[in-house]
Parts: sequence; C-alpha cells; structure tokens
Amino acid sequence: MSQRLVFRHLLSPEGILNDCAIDVSTDGRIQAVKTLDTGRETPDYDGWFALPGIANAHSHAFQRAMSGFGERPAGEDSFWSWREHMYRLAARVDPEQMRVIAEQAFAEMLATGFTRVGEFHYVHHLPDGSRSPEMARAVAEAAENVGIGLRLLPVYYRKGGFDSEPGAGQARFVHRDLDGFLKLVESLKDLQPGIAPHSLRAVPPEELGELVRAGRQLLGEDIPFHIHVSEQRREVVDCQARYGRSPVAVLADHVSLDSHWNLVHATHAGPDELRRVAEAGARVVLCPLTEAYLGDGLFAAAEFLDLEGRMAIGSDSNCRIDAVEELRLMEYGQRLRRQQRLLLADSEAGLGAALWRMAAETGGAACGEGSHGGRIEPGARADLVVLDGNSPVFAGHGAETALDALIIGGSRADIAEVHVGGNPMYERVQADAGPRREAFANVVRKIYGETR
Repeated sequence: MSQRLVFRHLLSPEGILNDCAIDVSTDGRIQAVKTLDTGRETPDYDGWFALPGIANAHSHAFQRAMSGFGERPAGEDSFWSWREHMYRLAARVDPEQMRVIAEQAFAEMLATGFTRVGEFHYVHHLPDGSRSPEMARAVAEAAENVGIGLRLLPVYYRKGGFDSEPGAGQARFVHRDLDGFLKLVESLKDLQPGIAPHSLRAVPPEELGELVRAGRQLLGEDIPFHIHVSEQRREVVDCQARYGRSPVAVLADHVSLDSHWNLVHATHAGPDELRRVAEAGARVVLCPLTEAYLGDGLFAAAEFLDLEGRMAIGSDSNCRIDAVEELRLMEYGQRLRRQQRLLLADSEAGLGAALWRMAAETGGAACGEGSHGGRIEPGARADLVVLDGNSPVFAGHGAETALDALIIGGSRADIAEVHVGGNPMYERVQADAGPRREAFANVVRKIYGETR
C-alpha cells in the first residue's frame, strides 16, 4: 500500500524545501515530492525536518564486541598492536555470535541515521577452519532482523603482508587462491554483494585485474569495489619498498580507477594521488572516529574537496556509532590540520547541509545504489532521517541553520525517527532492544571471559 509522509522541512538535492509531502510506493521508493499549498490546507506533519538516510560505507560489525577492550598500554601501541586484539576476537566468534553482535551494531546504526550499511566482511571461515558461507549469512540475517539495508562486501584476503604469508590470527580471513574466494561469492550471489580486496598488503596487485574481471562476470558490471589503502604510514613505507611506489599509485597502475572504486581511509595519500583519485571519479571512504581511535592520522579532506573529490563515511571498528559525530570529526580534524574553520562548508548551503548531503549521496553511490542513492527525489528509496524539532540543540534555529547546529552540537539523541523504505524503524528497534542488548552482553562476556 502506498503512503504519504509530510514534513515541515526536507533536504532535497537542490536545497531545503518547506512544507513537503513525499509519496512512497509499495516497494519503498519515492514516487513524488510535492510542495503543499499551506494556504488551502493545514498539513498533518509526520515530522519536523527530513534528511536523506546515510549509507554507512565501511563497517566491520563483529568489532562492535571489542569496544573498550585493548586499551591498556603495552609498549608502543598503534594500529598494529590493536590488530592483535582484533585477531583474538575474530578467532572465537561463531555464526550465532556474529549474528548477535551484528544485530546490536546495526540497531545502533539505524538509531544514529545510517539506513544502509556496506559490510566489509572478512571473517569467512568457521572457528574450526572449514569453509562456509554461514558467517556472511549470519550478518545478512542480522541486517534483515533489524531492518537496515545491507550491501555485503565479501573480502578477498590472501597474504599476511607485502612479503609474508598469513599468520595464525588471519586464518579465518584467508583464501589461498582466487577461485576459492569466487566460489564463496557465488554462494552469496542472492545477497547482491560487491567485492572487496582487503588491501595491497593482503592482495598481490597483480591479482587485482583478474579479481575485477571475474567479479564483474559473476555479479555484473556495476558492482562496487572497496579496498583499504594508505591507512598507516608503515603500510606506505612497506609498499614503496616492495613496489617503488605508494599504495594509491600501485592500485591505479593495476586497475582502472573509476566511479565503481571506493578507497577506504587513504589517510596518507599524497597530493598527486588525491588528484588522480578525484579525476578518476573514485570515492574516498573516511571513518573519522575509528581513524582517531586507531591513531591513523588525518586525511587531507579539505584539499580533496577542492579537487571536487567526494567522500563517504563509515563506522569501521564500530567503537562508537554515531553518524553526526563522524561528520563533526571530519570537519574538526581539518580545522586542527589547517588551523582554520569551515573547511568543508559550502558557501551557500553552509556546513551541516553540505556535509550531510555529501555523506548521503556519496555513501549511497559507494554502496552501489546508483544515481538516486542518498537523495530525497523520485526513484530513490524512501530512506529518511527525521530530526526532533523540540531538541534543545535546535533552539532558536530555523531550517537554514538547523543542520549547522546538528553538526556542531548534536548527536544521535536529536533524531526523532528513521524510515527505511518508508517504514518507521524506531518502534521496531526499541521493541527488541532489551532482549538484543542482553544477548549481546552475554556474547561479549563469553568471548572475553575466554580470551582475557
């Protein structure tokens, strides 16, 4: 049954519109966006301010279980020492535990404005080492149970490093050859997955061309490709030592970078690399909370934006899930880098509207949603985030500055409702919150009772 949703304000691709109705078809897509004649009728509003839902373009759902663990100093701590904690978690989680953890993570994502998730999934094998699609299907089941949209991104992971074989901690991630990985992807074809070579550390560059060709033959020409690249300085140094060039340059020499490619982090990419990425139409996926959590560094977002580069956001390690905080830290990181303000703002739209719209549209494209992804317009999915007009964050603000207020002082607490395909999700998510949280707590206690 089709429906109509009415909002006092909404963020459209053209800007902020007032007093609008969104007609939603039975398949959850927007049929029309209409401005109401308030002089002739008194609207019965479904909410104050509707924004397009954001696609979380990079998530490792299982890592939600390790938030707060591994925070005791043990020498010179870095991404590389944190990785050992992650390996211990990955070694133990089974399909049922994966489902429980992912449900908690996905429910938190919905509550904060993420209406779709690109799940960068690499815990492929069962705890006993046997090959099975069960781990991936547990993630898909969690997404269906919670009601969040999913773009599964099975990860090809073959090496332990540029010049090393996989270690014991990576055993559940690894496929020894491309054929084995493609068999897994084929078994998941009904989930409409993308393809994710883990990184140049884990996938020899000379295999990338065949991975792309085979992936497109199996899944279609328009599938998204995601890859970790230039996240850590040591990665850049090791890549230069092995190939004589930095990671983005090596990647671009082995595949045709285009709008199907999504470079996760790219923290230490240099000016020439950024220009190459922007000119190719590839996207960068930033995960500011995780990049700060891991001590990765700060991506040159302001310079990339000047090149007309596009950036999506992701929650990555899920140590803290909040789309608003990701956007705030994206801007604040640039302020700290450059000792200036409003580096990612638009002169007309301002800061909040520019950041939200970019994250929504770029995230939708990163998850393979096409030209309508992350937009409130006919043909797009009716994935909406509705702000709470009674929140103190918006006191004194009209529509033109409300999103600035949200980014500077707001959080997920200022969201009143989230729609996926036109369906309101808050009541559904809250109805299951108690049992979900109890199940999650039991899993975390079991896992860390065994590993500490």
